[in-house]
Amino acid sequence: MNYKELPDHSRVWIYQSSRELSDKELTHIQQLGQHFIDNWATHGKALKASLDVFHKRFIVLFADEMAVKASGCSIDSSVHFFKELEGVFDIQLFDRMQIAFKDPSTGEITTKAMHQLVEEVEKGELPNDLKIFNNLVDTKEEFENKWEVPLMESWLAQSLQNTKS
Repeated sequence: MNYKELPDHSRVWIYQSSRELSDKELTHIQQLGQHFIDNWATHGKALKASLDVFHKRFIVLFADEMAVKASGCSIDSSVHFFKELEGVFDIQLFDRMQIAFKDPSTGEITTKAMHQLVEEVEKGELPNDLKIFNNLVDTKEEFENKWEVPLMESWLAQSLQNTKS
């Protein structure tokens, strides 16, 4: 199922890869993801869900919890699935201290450690109107409208002290 077919209130979990994934890896991840989705259940009831990859870097799990709510066990099984992906593809998906953004000069998606990104913005090495990926969004609607946001409108803005324009 394509995530666009799910309602706006669907829950979202975003896993950011430590590197860009190859086309071959993307195909394999999508196959493994489809198998996971086909078998993902809570208390014996199938979850209406989708797993999609965006920008060759973000593996996103969507679940419509209106009919069946994801339980602790089903969420644990999804975490286990993503841990397995880390091992198979030699990537990190759980490093929340890495912030992804579009490089202003190339437009390519890159990552930096949160403290390094803040420091470079404060020094004026990166613009404070930089757009970052807010992987903390909770719903499909937020994902579609607030996933890529200006740094100064993100949760990270409070970490900035003396930014330059």
